[in-house]
Amino acid sequence: MLLAAVTNRYWLAALGGYLVRASPPAQADMIVVLAGDFSGNRILTAGDLVRRGFAPKALVSGPSGAYGLHESDLAIQFAVHHGYPASYFVALFNDSHSTKAEADDVLAALDKLHARRVDIVTSDYHTRRAGNIYRAKAPGLEIHMVAAPDKYFSADGWWKDREARKTFLMEWMKTVAAWLGM
Repeated sequence: MLLAAVTNRYWLAALGGYLVRASPPAQADMIVVLAGDFSGNRILTAGDLVRRGFAPKALVSGPSGAYGLHESDLAIQFAVHHGYPASYFVALFNDSHSTKAEADDVLAALDKLHARRVDIVTSDYHTRRAGNIYRAKAPGLEIHMVAAPDKYFSADGWWKDREARKTFLMEWMKTVAAWLGM
């Protein structure tokens, strides 16, 4: 018990770090912004990647929900408010409620756009699970998972903040559920 208490910082950081499996951005046919970030870090990261020339546009996934609006419209508006041109973004309306369902919609859109190389932007803690889903569903697609910082979560300190602890727990529950085929 004493050993666990003394070493907790290391194994807690390892558990947080396991969730993160990101790579640097690469030249791509399209940037993809996954839904589920209400702080705006994903859309701003994608806008920066388009501005830096990694891809000509960003496909912004956006399920409906908040007061009948699509998240993609809200995200694009947020990015425009932060200085990115609306022309950088393409809204992808959908009604998905899971990363797996969202992947089906995103991959269908990418196929229509003939995209073969993509940088998928999501929150850092979501990169491993989302990357596994996308790679399993589209083995012929070159995928780079790009981490957007999360407002609360950090792999090496998530246990210090209540919101980060909730994020950690939810992502681990989803990770285990994926392992179990749920």
